[in-house]
Amino acid sequence: MRVGLHALGIGDGARPEVIEAMATAAELHGFARLWCGEHVVLVDAPISRYPYSADGRIAVPADADWLDPLLALSFAAAVTSRIELATGMLLLPEHNPVVVAKQAATLDVLSAGRFTLGVGVGWSAEEFAALGVPFAKRGRRTEEYLAAMRTLWTEDPASFAGEFTRFDAIRVNPKPLPGGRLPVVVGGNSDAALRRAVTLADGWYGFNIPAADVRSRVAILADECARHGRAFDELTVAVALSDGTPEHLPALASAGVTELVVVGAPPPAPDTVATWVAELARTWIHRKD
Repeated sequence: MRVGLHALGIGDGARPEVIEAMATAAELHGFARLWCGEHVVLVDAPISRYPYSADGRIAVPADADWLDPLLALSFAAAVTSRIELATGMLLLPEHNPVVVAKQAATLDVLSAGRFTLGVGVGWSAEEFAALGVPFAKRGRRTEEYLAAMRTLWTEDPASFAGEFTRFDAIRVNPKPLPGGRLPVVVGGNSDAALRRAVTLADGWYGFNIPAADVRSRVAILADECARHGRAFDELTVAVALSDGTPEHLPALASAGVTELVVVGAPPPAPDTVATWVAELARTWIHRKD
């Protein structure tokens, strides 16, 4: 089972010298992938409930630096050569799909095919309102945007007509590598997210899940595969645990998880980041039973 790292882009992890130290150390010590999440907007007193914590509140302060994930990962790509890169998650319905298709393909080309586009539907009504995007139907909007983006990645010229977006005989280049097939992962812990992962994507990313709940979530994923005539082993299955320890790794692997994502906040001093990453690697990758 692979181990990824979700630690760049927020707070001290938004500083360029910290990103460079973290990315190069993660590559050196065997992490498979760097993940970076997104929020364009945070508010001081949210009404919307955060779905990934027991108290419904996001742990990130509203005034924290939070980088655009595609730009942050482009920076990480420039200082590495092997480690994979993924958004975890980009809130797709908040964006113009033609622009995202262009940006994602650009990052894939610049990283020599190391990029995976992780997408989610979003949870903050306040964020959607600030961006002028309807909060209702965001799931359907996400599904349609993915279909439109795949059209742009594989056809030239490309045409698409849907409820939320349409274009006719346009050319959007470059195409992703190789051959226009950019991997897409759907994030979210709901049954709807699991269904979208099976019907629309190449994998699933479950975030902040109790270790005891992973097997049941993956079982629903497998059921959806059977329902839609898809082989379960075609999907990547990544999870970040809310209560994980290295002792959970064998059980995760037996449940069908292909990547454990370690979530953390790097230290503020760039000259200590490499040591921090090395310790994480000793704990999660190179541990001795």
